[in-house]
Amino acid sequence: MSMNADTMDPKVSINHLYKSYGEETAVKDFNLDIAPGEFVTLLGPSGCGKTTTLRCVAGLERPEAGEIRIGTETVVAPEKDIYLFPEHRNIGMVFQSYAVWPHMTVFDNVAYGLRVRRASGAEIKRRTMNALELVGLDQQADRFATKLSGGQRQRVALARAIVYEPEVILFDEPLSNLDAKLREQMRDEIVRLQKEVGITSIFVTHDQSEALVMSDRVVVMDKAVIQQIGDPQDIYANPVNSFVANFIGVTSLLEGKLLSRDGEVCDVEVPGANGHDGLRIQAIGGEGAQAGDKLFLSLRPEDITLHLDKPEGTGHGNVVQGNVIDTIYLGSFLEGRVRVGEHEIGIQIDHYENLTPGQPVYLSFQPEHGLCLTD
Repeated sequence: MSMNADTMDPKVSINHLYKSYGEETAVKDFNLDIAPGEFVTLLGPSGCGKTTTLRCVAGLERPEAGEIRIGTETVVAPEKDIYLFPEHRNIGMVFQSYAVWPHMTVFDNVAYGLRVRRASGAEIKRRTMNALELVGLDQQADRFATKLSGGQRQRVALARAIVYEPEVILFDEPLSNLDAKLREQMRDEIVRLQKEVGITSIFVTHDQSEALVMSDRVVVMDKAVIQQIGDPQDIYANPVNSFVANFIGVTSLLEGKLLSRDGEVCDVEVPGANGHDGLRIQAIGGEGAQAGDKLFLSLRPEDITLHLDKPEGTGHGNVVQGNVIDTIYLGSFLEGRVRVGEHEIGIQIDHYENLTPGQPVYLSFQPEHGLCLTD
């Protein structure tokens, strides 16, 4: 689903959220509206505040300030002395540890929430089997959880979260305990199920590939503060600062200064050191920067072309000379590093080259494939 949360009443609204642990600020002035049916991911490194934010929405942490609404109901607002316990927030939650009860069957694990809510026997059976069918476990209903694989246990946790049709599902790094292949499979299953059910979802992860593949919007956090909010394509192509550029995908960051600007194209000097010549590079971005200001130049490896000989003629954009540091074979492509002066620049080669350490090469990239960042 691709939607703007501002075009309709939000399903989740978080305003000026603040949470600390002693003198350490965990979440600072967090603001976000999430539209009905939207899949939003909170992304960032460990300790950035993403899980704390999720736990405040769930009711597992009490913030010192701010307000959270789910639908039309305010579930927490310390200034108004409002706090609803988790069981009164109509949310489902999928934990990293699955939290599946081993002494229960698959059916009983999923039906537990309905029984707590005193649903009728017929309704429990109907809803539980529907949820198990959605996650592909209807044939495993009578098996005990101890007999299930890690992926199957995660499916049980997912079915349990959706069985009573909550307004919102919260995912707390649910794929981190799975192996790579199963993690990819479950990632696709969660997206399929979320779209099929149409339920509003908040997903927490430190894995940028999960965020890019799964999300309608991504909220990038660092040091308790939101750094950027946007759809995956915009976050990747137009990071607002060097942290986001470096955290979302792979990039080479070169520090330089702005010499001049012609429209949206910046003329940047990347100084050399230890006897190395500096680089003169043209790139886009750097909004608001003045001549002489410090800039960070972000270069994505997939946007750089490798040449064994110096490219002749025009049309190659920026051309720099360097020496191969090393390469890593990754199956369908090679990943490498090239030293240009004192700088290391990452490259990806989608064909096989017999590159050796120290070998002289040339790198080229168009100005629109380099991004100048002011922070």
